[in-house]
Formats: sequence, structure tokens, C-alpha cells
Amino acid sequence: MARMLSIDEHDAHTHDGWSLHLQRTFSRDHVDRARRPVVIIPGYGMNSFIFGFHPRGTSLTRHLAEAGFEVWCANLRKQGASRRLRRDAGRPSLRALAEQDMTTAIDAVLKHSASTAGEVSVVGCSLGGALAYAHLALVPKARIGAVVTMGSPLQWLDLSPLFSIPTRFPKLLAMLPLAGTRAFAGAALPLLARAPKLLGVYMNAAHVDLSCAAELAQTVEDTDPRINHDIARWMVARDMILRGVNVTKELVHHKQPLLVVIGNRDGIVPERSALSAIEAWGGSDKEVLRVGTPEDWYAHADLFIAHEAPTVVFEPVAQWLRKRG
Repeated sequence: MARMLSIDEHDAHTHDGWSLHLQRTFSRDHVDRARRPVVIIPGYGMNSFIFGFHPRGTSLTRHLAEAGFEVWCANLRKQGASRRLRRDAGRPSLRALAEQDMTTAIDAVLKHSASTAGEVSVVGCSLGGALAYAHLALVPKARIGAVVTMGSPLQWLDLSPLFSIPTRFPKLLAMLPLAGTRAFAGAALPLLARAPKLLGVYMNAAHVDLSCAAELAQTVEDTDPRINHDIARWMVARDMILRGVNVTKELVHHKQPLLVVIGNRDGIVPERSALSAIEAWGGSDKEVLRVGTPEDWYAHADLFIAHEAPTVVFEPVAQWLRKRG
């Protein structure tokens, strides 16, 4: 029988008028308060729901909590229960997410955490990992002691064909109102299971229980046109450039331990684009966890929701973090 976890909610306010929603999870039977708290950052068009849910097994947050960590899921602006505090609150952008929201979230975690570590470990998922890179590049004395990125790009050395058209028209993307994404995902996932080649860009249907499509869709958020525009410009330029800072070049100054997790057939973030962080990183403690085989391949979402993800992804990540505090 699974042990009960302690879960509580916190709000953290940014300087430009957003209330960010944070959820803390820990196991009273396992927590080691000398370890850094783990902060999980969601990716593009998603919130943190999926980290506490797994279709068949142990979720990422439970797995890390039972490994002895105090685990925080951070919903940044326009994710989950985060909300505007005033009408003139700042717009979402890659810079705002990396510079303001991550700083606000990490400061709040360290303020409320029972950990004595004084810094956090970040697990950035998809775009969340790229935001972790950008945070380190933009924020002096960032309070991050270790970094795990899962299916996260740094330099767009390769582009999925899926993005070939959007990157040609970044200004058009900034004008498109996007809504109803969650409802569409809930309806589309079971249908796409009948077209595995289409679904395979994002997930391997053989790995995922799509009878839980309604639950899986709860993690989907409407994307923001400004974020779409920023991502398209990043893809065209290859490097993420925020506030005039080339994030790739800046990472040579960072020595924190780094683990890059990749699916061997990720159709969203190609392998070279994820591995570019290993080349850019200034520290010597850097590792790659490549998940999947030619016969049993892993796509983008499989890293979080595949049947075997608790064994082949979550446990290696937990072991890596334990060795580094």
C-alpha cells in the first residue's frame, strides 16, 4: 500500500503582478531535510498536474518524495492555478518566465522549505529545462545547486519537421488567439492512438494508457502567442537570446552538476538539440541519460507517462540527485 504523502499549497508574488502557484509534496517517513528541495518546472503548454499523476504507476513527485526529497511543483504565469493580481500584470515571455517567475518561485521555496540546504535542485521538463538554462544565464548568483533537464532544448541544432512552417512566421504566431487546447487534447488523444505515426512525434502509443486521456489532458494549457513568438525566434536564431544575453555562451560559466535526460526518438526536441547543453556546460560533472532502444523507443511525453517511466526515468533521476545532495 502506498504511504500517505504530505501536500500543501503556497503562493508567490512576482514584482510585475502575478501570483504563482506552488505545491509541496514530501513523505514524512522518508524526507531528508539536509537534501536540497527539488523544484519541478513544467514545459510548453502545460502545467504541473502531470508530475503528480501517472496512468499506471508511481508519479514523478511521489517517486522523488519517497526517495527523501521535499518536492515542489512550480506553476509559472498562465500555468495551473497561477493568476494575475492586477490587470496590468506583465505579459508572459521566455524572459519573464526565466528571470522573474523562476526567481520568485525558488525564493519562495527556500523561504518555506524545511530543508537546511540553502539552494534547490531544479528538474526542468521540456521547455522548463530551457528556462532553467536561461535562469542561470540571466540571474546572478542563482540559488540552484544541481540541474536535471528532461527532453529540453538549448541550441536548436536540429528542428522537427513539425516546426518548419511556424518558424517562418513568428509575428503571425504572436497574433493568434489560442484557446480550448485542453478540450481538444482530451478528445484527440484516443483518436490519435489509431494513427501511431502521427502520435509518435509526441509519444509511443505502446507505452501510454490512453484510456486516461481525460486525466492526461488536465496538464494541458492554452499556449500564449508571445511565448510562441519567442520560441519561433529562438528556433530561427538557434540560440536563445534574452536581454541581449546568449544563453548558450553564458552556460560555460556554470559548474553545477547537470543531468540531461533524452528519449531516443523524441520528435519534439531532437537529440542534438538536447545534447547541446552538454557541450555548452562549464562544469565537469555532466551526464546523459538516454532512454529507449530501437525496438522499444521513447518519444517526448514518454519520459513522464510511459508505463516504465518510474523505473527507467524517475529512479535514475532520483539516484543521480541523491549522490549530489
